[in-house]
Amino acid sequence: MNKRSFVTKELLLRMAAAVAFNLAVYYGGRFLSESLPHRCLETELDRSIPLLPWMVFIYWAGYIYWLVSYAQGMTLEKGGRGRFLIAHLMGEAVCFLCFVLLPTTLARPAVSGHGPGAMLLRLTYRLDDPDNLFPSIHCFASWLSWIGVRGDRRVPLRYRLLSLFMALAVCVSTLTVKQHVAADAAAGILLAELSYLAAGMITRRRAARRETAEVK
Repeated sequence: MNKRSFVTKELLLRMAAAVAFNLAVYYGGRFLSESLPHRCLETELDRSIPLLPWMVFIYWAGYIYWLVSYAQGMTLEKGGRGRFLIAHLMGEAVCFLCFVLLPTTLARPAVSGHGPGAMLLRLTYRLDDPDNLFPSIHCFASWLSWIGVRGDRRVPLRYRLLSLFMALAVCVSTLTVKQHVAADAAAGILLAELSYLAAGMITRRRAARRETAEVK
């Protein structure tokens, strides 16, 4: 008997589409907004949040979290409706518009010390320019990863709680390593909720049209 493989061609295609669109949004937004004036959304609340270099490990762990969670979210979907992928594409399309129409930036603090966290944080600053901040893609993708499993009883409760913890931890890390401000994080979380809601409406309408067509 052949067991159904978790990694299917359809899953790989969806994952590739998600990654490709993410790269297009991020670098395309940066290219189009490069010469535009950028505003800073930092508030007193953001200035009161301490810099915690060790949190950069959680910040980078977010990429592994997304890879696993996106694969699981797309696999768990019933009937291949594609709600998770649609939510991702819609949300990142909104991010692209914000990156171009509302370019933001952030003055990063000096990083002192020679520990692993400080060294990785300085490298992060060199690799990633302080733009494409609002909404935070880190927070959007992390919260969408949590949304994908939070209501699914097929997923063990322990894993769902772990997913929530990781989503929160990654969002907090964006603030404590000074890659984002509170407005960026809040917008990313809200965008994930709205995108998933809108994607649900789209997939339900598609299913209803298919059912109507089959009846006819």
